[in-house]
Amino acid sequence: MKTNPATPRPHTSPATGTAPSAGLALTGVTLTYPDGAGRLTALDDVTLTVPPGSVTAVVGPSGSGKSSLLAVAATLITPEAGRVVIDGTDTTGMSRAELTTLRRTRVGMVFQQPNLLPSLTAAEQLQVMAHLDGRTPRAARPRALELLDAVGLADQAARRPHQLSGGQRQRVNIARALMNEPAVLLVDEPTSALDHERGAAVLDLLTTLTRRRATATVLVTHDRAHLDAVDAVAEMLDGRLGRLPDGRLSLRRNPRRSRRPGP
Repeated sequence: MKTNPATPRPHTSPATGTAPSAGLALTGVTLTYPDGAGRLTALDDVTLTVPPGSVTAVVGPSGSGKSSLLAVAATLITPEAGRVVIDGTDTTGMSRAELTTLRRTRVGMVFQQPNLLPSLTAAEQLQVMAHLDGRTPRAARPRALELLDAVGLADQAARRPHQLSGGQRQRVNIARALMNEPAVLLVDEPTSALDHERGAAVLDLLTTLTRRRATATVLVTHDRAHLDAVDAVAEMLDGRLGRLPDGRLSLRRNPRRSRRPGP
């Protein structure tokens, strides 16, 4: 029986023998589900690299594989083939316990619905995340307040979800995902329940925080109205990322974001 190693291993490139830079890298990822007597292909040989400090939007119709892509990137589902590397750590062969630790410490997730706990204040929503990582609420409070300030909610820290607008609740959701300083941020349809103005504000916030905190951010969205805010756009259809006639990945870089100002 194959024994899982006790600690995460840095991924090593076969070509160079060196560990890649931090960020997110999916290589040749394939995922299928049972479908009657056969199998349904959710992801078909998907390769995608997202560098630190950048936002890649994944767009496509419902059922194209976007949610499966996020689930695999988050290590919630193990693909049948391919490799997932998070912040230089190859997740291949890791145990469930190792994946849970990696996910808790290196991956932040922003869900379509904030799903905030109704009895907790905005600050306490963030402190709970730190508690899961072994820190006391008191020790975590300064960081919670700092993040709420970063998302423009410094004056809302003591308010509960029912006292916040939809846009404010989504901002708490984003701050909560950043509580444990993730290297990778996975965002699922963050603007779906917001009007155009609030949706644009949330996208602008995500891109700003991504660059300030050097996260590798994947944004799944149906909303094409705000794609100028991101660094790259990948089209997904039938489990595949779009490819050009010569086989290269069709990943549209945003020229407005190709040169970023320094910190």
